Amino acid sequence: MKLSKMVGVGLLFSVRMAFGLESDSEQPIYIDSDNAVYDEKAQISTYTGNVVATQGTIRIDGDKLVVYLKDGAIIKLIATGKPSRFKQLPAVGKEEMHGEGLINEFYPDQNLLKFMKNASVWQGDAKQSSEYIEYDTKNSLLKAGEAQSDGKRVHSVIKPKPKQAQ
Repeated sequence: MKLSKMVGVGLLFSVRMAFGLESDSEQPIYIDSDNAVYDEKAQISTYTGNVVATQGTIRIDGDKLVVYLKDGAIIKLIATGKPSRFKQLPAVGKEEMHGEGLINEFYPDQNLLKFMKNASVWQGDAKQSSEYIEYDTKNSLLKAGEAQSDGKRVHSVIKPKPKQAQ
């Protein structure tokens, strides 16, 4: 498939990615990169070099983004970088949700994000850091750490709300 067709196909895909605004999943995905390759037989698109992918309020920055398709639908995205970053506005009036890791996997049909290796997820003053973080976007459930963590710990920061002046 020619690059222009591949980019056109990529813009038509809709992904129900993380945390957020219902309208995000209805928006086209725009991917800018230095290079792009589409393997039609394997149904894999690979974008490299200063990759920026956006869909509504979602933004992914990385060195490489690999998009896995099945029958024309996105089943998985893997972003890598030093680190690869993710952000999205969860709802109107809320603070942006941010995440980063050296490897980030996104499973739109499962409403699941995985941040791996030097991973952190934060919103406002609340932050979770671990080698592995999963976020179930449908149930707003965050899991940090792994059973076989080899002594690696999860670090959490939750700042108290400031007291209101009376």
